[in-house]
This record gives sequence, structure tokens and C-alpha cells, in this order.
Amino acid sequence: MGIQKVRKGEELNEVLLKKYLQENGLINSVVSELSIQQFTHGYSNLTYLLEIENKEFVLRKPPIGAIKRGHDMRREFKVQSALYKAFSKVPKMYGFSDDEAILGSDFYIMEKVEGVILNYKEAQNRNIPEADYKTIANSWLDTLVELHNVDYKNVGLGDLGKPEGYVERQVSNWGKQYLKAKTDDFPEAEIIMKWMKLHQPTAYDHCLIHNDFKYDNVVFKDDSWQEISAVLDWEMATLGDPLMDLGTSLGYWTVASDHDFIKQGIPSPTVFVGNPIRSEIAKMYAKKSGRNIDNLIFYYVFGLFKIAVIAQQIYFRYSKGWTTDPRFSKLNKAAELCCKLALKAIKTKSVD
Repeated sequence: MGIQKVRKGEELNEVLLKKYLQENGLINSVVSELSIQQFTHGYSNLTYLLEIENKEFVLRKPPIGAIKRGHDMRREFKVQSALYKAFSKVPKMYGFSDDEAILGSDFYIMEKVEGVILNYKEAQNRNIPEADYKTIANSWLDTLVELHNVDYKNVGLGDLGKPEGYVERQVSNWGKQYLKAKTDDFPEAEIIMKWMKLHQPTAYDHCLIHNDFKYDNVVFKDDSWQEISAVLDWEMATLGDPLMDLGTSLGYWTVASDHDFIKQGIPSPTVFVGNPIRSEIAKMYAKKSGRNIDNLIFYYVFGLFKIAVIAQQIYFRYSKGWTTDPRFSKLNKAAELCCKLALKAIKTKSVD
């Protein structure tokens, strides 16, 4: 995960932040020197590295101008705090605040987990051998299956969501969110929204789902790739259909044969030789979890559409001048291409 100076307009109030850290027993003195840097990883919430008194903390907060629905810090903090009891692969939580006078929004502070975050640049720089990608994929999928097997009621997350009617609500809500953030006319988006309403499953399993499970949202313990230390970015975690989780993961699973623009828009280590293709990942998940994947096309189409909406929402904020990150300037095109890919999957009845 890359790190950089804090972007203009995304600075934190150091005086009030140090006061919060001291009041919550995380540091000894407010006069201690605080170093703040920003992680370059991620297109959604803002993530910072705090270094003070020979300690390191990670702070998460929503981006400026973000709707609270998709950037609920309290929810993210609650999920990880509860999961820590039964699922060891989450960072330790240190504190949450909804006092907007401190940093202008809700935020929380957690431990910094050491290890390897495998984004595209990291994989490229490491020149990972072809054979290692099978181990990487298996460790990653084993973690997803382990998460889906957590007894969410037992850890106190029974009120996290309403699993009944989950798929129907998701199809409806993401469609509404797309229309709210719309800046361009993509005919494919309208076709997909209608198709999903007609082809959504009415009977399905439910469990705790992450909803953004991809290589760069997990921390591998080391480059043996056999163990994952932590899963990150829990902002969309809820109770729902586990295959919706898989569908989103497949949406992010770009491969070498995909369109160059989509590979640039969703840069992922999955494009490198040695990675299983999307249909193989789906079969591996089915084998490990024992779940039926006959309706895979729907879940993949939904995953792509969700990614399209997320990209479109970020582009909407960029178009309004609420964020200046240059990476966001063409996300409307990425949204359009995700919709085109989804339509192609419907027509070809294939996820590859």
C-alpha cells in the first residue's frame, strides 16, 4: 500500500486529533510530535497513518461530500470490534468518534497491521512467480469462506442487516443510487437494471458478507502467501446472500484478456499470468463452501453494476469539485465499461 503526503483539502486538525488520542489513552501527551501521512490505496474512504510516541495508528474517515449511506464509520467500527472475537483476521479497534467538531466527520482509529497488501503495483514490483498465484487465490478464497461461516448472531451482529429480501433491496437501491449520481447517459445501465429485476433469485442463503472482498483489501502475513493477517475496508459489510459477495469479487477480478481500459480502471494483480480465471474462481468457491453457483451470471452482473455505481458516485463528487484526486477524472468511463461488460455477460451467458 502506497503512502504519501496528505492531499490538499484532506488535511486533519492535528491539535484536536492529539487531544482525542490523549483523552482515549492512546498517547501520553498532546505536545508529542505527530506525523500524518495518507494511504494512496482505495477510491472511497480516506485512510491515514498516524505516527506518534513510537506508535502507529490508522485513521479512517469518509471523503468530503460523501453520502453517509456508503461511508458509515460507526458501522465499520462496530463490525470489526464484534468480529475480533470470532474471526481473527480483523485489525484491533481503538476508538470511534461521531464528534464532527474534531475532523469534520465521524472517524475511527485502529491498529496498523503489518504485512503485504497486494495491489497491482505491489504485485508488479515483486515480480511474483506464476505458480504463487494459485496459493494467493486459495488463501484469499479460504478467508472469504471462513468469513461466510462466522456465526454472526453469536458475535452480536444479528442486527447488522435484514437478510430477508436482501437481494431485491440491493437491486433496487443500487439502481436508485446510480440514478442519483448519473452524469452521462449509458443505455446499458438502464437495460441491466431492468434485467436484474427480472432475473434476481428469490430464494438464497444468508450470512455475514464483506461486500468489497478483493486482493487489495486483505493483508497477507508474508510472501509465502499462505496466511492472511487481516481483512480491511468493512464499510459495506452486512447480512445477506454470500453469492453477492462472490459476484462483487468477480467484478473486480480483471484478467489479461479484458479490455485495456477496464484493466486500467480496475487495476488488479489478477491480470497476471498464473491467476485462475473468473469461472475457475467461482468453481473453487463452490467447492470450498458447498454452495450452488447455477445463477452465477446474475451475481456477476450485479457485481459489475455495483462497481459501476461506486465509480459513478466518485466521479459525481469529482465533477462537483468535492475531490481533486486526478485518478477520479475518468471514472464515468469506467462505470460505462462495467455496464458494457455486464451486458456482454448476459448475452454470452459467461463470466469469462
